[in-house]
Amino acid sequence: MKVIFTADVKGQGKKGEMKEVSDGYGRNYLLPRKLAMEATKDNLNALRLQEKARAAQLAAEKAKAQENAAKLESLIVKISARAGAGGKLFGSITSKEISDALYAQHGIEIDSKKIVQAEPIKGYGSFEVKCKFGYEINGTIHLLVVEEK
Repeated sequence: MKVIFTADVKGQGKKGEMKEVSDGYGRNYLLPRKLAMEATKDNLNALRLQEKARAAQLAAEKAKAQENAAKLESLIVKISARAGAGGKLFGSITSKEISDALYAQHGIEIDSKKIVQAEPIKGYGSFEVKCKFGYEINGTIHLLVVEEK
């Protein structure tokens, strides 16, 4: 019996994979537990359509990531912070603050988990912060930390 796995089954197959299994195993274990479906023409067509839609979605996400990376090169994000004597900040500038400032100032929404800080920002000045968009696309956020008035 040919089946299309709808979930990963250890030792048998991965989700979306089509494989030949014994009739009893397919009918008595895989099909009742909805771990697989029979490999009919309709199910194969549905699987192809899902793969096509997934590929289109990945392409759109990759294009969006490239667009955001290109936009970041020409932008400067300003963050104002309070500091004590000697110009040392109270705390440090976090990825969440950078993400919020980027959205507020330029309308670009980037998840704070994608912003990678090599070292904490604890003073005034100009900094470059790396941003990993995925799909092997990286960008650089130009950050300017100024004194809060």
